[in-house]
Amino acid sequence: MTQRDDSLKAAQAALQSGDYAAGAKLATALLEQDASDGEALYLAAVAARYLHDFSAADGFLKRLHMAMPEYGRAWQEEGHLALAQGADARALDAFTRATRFNPALAASWREQARLLGEAGRTQEAGAATAQQQRLAALPKELVAVTHHLAEGRVLRAEEICRHYLRQRPRDVEGMRLLAKIGLELGVLDDAEFLLESAVSFEPDNVQLKLDYVDVLRRRQKFARAHEEAMKLYDSDPASPLFQSRLAIECMQTGEYDQAFELFEQVLQKLPNDPATLTSMGHALKTRGRREEAVARYQAAIAVKPDHGDAHYALANLKNYAFSDEELSLMQAQAERSDLAFMDRVHVSFALGKALEDRGDYAASFEHYEAGNALKRAQTRYSADAMSEELAKQKEYCTAELFADKAGFGCEAPDPIFILGLPRAGSTLLEQILASHSQVDGTLELPDILALAHRLRGRKLGQSQYPANLHDLKFEDAAKFGEQFINDTQVHRQDAPLFIDKMPNNFRHIGLIHLILPNAKIIDARRAPMDCCFSGFKQLFAEGQEFTYGLEEIGRYYADYVDLMDHWDAVLPGKVLRVSHEDVLDDLEGQTRRMLDYLELPFEEACLAFHKTDRAVRTASSEQVREPINRKGQNAWQPYQAWLGPLKNALGNSV
Repeated sequence: MTQRDDSLKAAQAALQSGDYAAGAKLATALLEQDASDGEALYLAAVAARYLHDFSAADGFLKRLHMAMPEYGRAWQEEGHLALAQGADARALDAFTRATRFNPALAASWREQARLLGEAGRTQEAGAATAQQQRLAALPKELVAVTHHLAEGRVLRAEEICRHYLRQRPRDVEGMRLLAKIGLELGVLDDAEFLLESAVSFEPDNVQLKLDYVDVLRRRQKFARAHEEAMKLYDSDPASPLFQSRLAIECMQTGEYDQAFELFEQVLQKLPNDPATLTSMGHALKTRGRREEAVARYQAAIAVKPDHGDAHYALANLKNYAFSDEELSLMQAQAERSDLAFMDRVHVSFALGKALEDRGDYAASFEHYEAGNALKRAQTRYSADAMSEELAKQKEYCTAELFADKAGFGCEAPDPIFILGLPRAGSTLLEQILASHSQVDGTLELPDILALAHRLRGRKLGQSQYPANLHDLKFEDAAKFGEQFINDTQVHRQDAPLFIDKMPNNFRHIGLIHLILPNAKIIDARRAPMDCCFSGFKQLFAEGQEFTYGLEEIGRYYADYVDLMDHWDAVLPGKVLRVSHEDVLDDLEGQTRRMLDYLELPFEEACLAFHKTDRAVRTASSEQVREPINRKGQNAWQPYQAWLGPLKNALGNSV
């Protein structure tokens, strides 16, 4: 135990014994060593409240909210402070936020129930009381799991939850929490199995069903997610919750007209719901209805100015120009101490884009870096671990391996893998090829990544993949390839070929070749500084954690180039490399080159790709609906003064 831990423990003991002055002294001493120590700020705020130094307590909480905006206990303490000052309305808001961030805070539910009851809001008071009673009935182990999960101690939460389930293997709340932990850790197949089992044990548990739909969507099992969402909707077609959930699943299965109709039904009942307005905006954007999407995003912001998702959605249109008023509004949100974590992340990236458009590059970079720093602190990404993982592909995926396994796999020629780094121009290549009559564009499909995850297994804590590719049997390689073809069928229409645009598949070209030897692979490559800085400016939904730091993204690009050189050496002619800059210089020549590689006849529609009517869900959705242009080239140059870590990490790749 460190000296800090000893001091925290002593401060907690002092507060519990009623010696608030001693607790305050110990907490303040810790803050002199680290002014942003969240636990010390919390203890200092509690001590100041008990000492009736409300001004000091308020100051500590403001600092705590800035450092940890989604720390439920901090908001609970905000509620207690407001009550001590007779500010019931402020207290109710604080206790509500507390349970949003940590639903295991019994005192916050109790105070909500009391305050709502006194305000005559009996239905809401009853709901808060029900949550309090539910929490009281939960086993103490699961309450502890909920606390640990809410406060970011995921591995400790997993340890307690697994121990609990070993004693009570059919406890559905334990299974639900373990599935939630699985989602946090990216173990989606385990989470799906747990929720599927839990739903079979309690088929009328609505929360389980909602969680099950979510995990099915996360695994891109869109048809199954739609089916489960439809069951919920059929059970109560008037429920805005079920209407909204079905609308989201309709978007995933391409049923946009039904999605729009369902969103409108929700908005008839909840006309100012910012989440629904934003979700509908996303659907409209995906279908190319830009102006309608903008109107929905702006409506969401008008209702809830701190709704960061909508601010960033406007920025993510790439060609949207923020007004001076919109810029001032975002700046005001960024200055708030109580802005929620993801709202702050979204607003930071949106401000980066708005200030970039104005040529204020210093302020723009400051906001891009702030947003990335928040995400970087949240992730467990390690550049060293990624370098080691990619080096293992070179070590085990040798020319000898492929010679030994010649003739393995499913012979289907259907898949076209477009891979590389995100923001390298892969969406443009997909749009060009999907404009061909014999090619379906689909999505960034997770199937290859999921197979690699299954092959990893665990042996003394070490991944068995890709070393175990040497043990791959003929029948297993064929089975894996056939499974890929079958599982991806749901995303296709009727063309003989289809595109999987998951960029991270470049890590697994050896696996792809072994299970789908006739698949085509296109490496979408872009100039390193353009590609990396574009990735740094982009807030990805998930799966691209290397983009949250300049050094991290530079190392990743260098490792990618090195691994692609290896694939060229051990699988000569397998991969077609297409430079983004070459496409800009000679669209027709590069299009014909790709079609020749795919053994397809030339079609003029490929050159008019921006006229192709299809849903595009990536960050480049607006850009590929315009004729080819050079707007993104050299966008990094005005930021040169701050890009030293990126250039150093890229090394010889620049």
